Amino acid sequence: MRHIIAILLQNEAGALTRVTGLISTRGYNIESLSVAPTDDPTVSRLTLVTTGSDPVIAQINAQLLKLVDVVAVDDLTSGDHLARELLLIKVQVTTDKIESIEALNRRAGGRTLSARPSSYIVELSGTEAEVSEFIAAAGGCGEIIEVVRSGALGISRANPRIHLVK
Repeated sequence: MRHIIAILLQNEAGALTRVTGLISTRGYNIESLSVAPTDDPTVSRLTLVTTGSDPVIAQINAQLLKLVDVVAVDDLTSGDHLARELLLIKVQVTTDKIESIEALNRRAGGRTLSARPSSYIVELSGTEAEVSEFIAAAGGCGEIIEVVRSGALGISRANPRIHLVK
């Protein structure tokens, strides 16, 4: 099963390496990883996506909590949550296909960052499936030059189970 794990991590040299090392030494692949500072510059929020059975993920989460730099861990998949990806895509389109990609972009709720036919660039936020569908549809409008995806970012709909105490 696919799991989205939120981790609060102290901003220390090597902290991210210790987290990814713990996952990889257990033979699990990290599908995506996103890290950025929180409102507290000494702590970062790491969103990690991996696959594994519930008991294995629970064990990994327990091991993560033993790392000195880890402040808190939450498997978002176990509760009501939202997950989104950010997509930046560059498509080379012919002038007769500009309207097609613009219509696709409007339907998907994307934002045009550059409208040049040689590098039509779109920014889109959506679920993993929505982003994948957009990429496939954009390929029908022209030649895909470059795709950049953030991987999943997740947040609990309920009161946060992972937060800093100030």
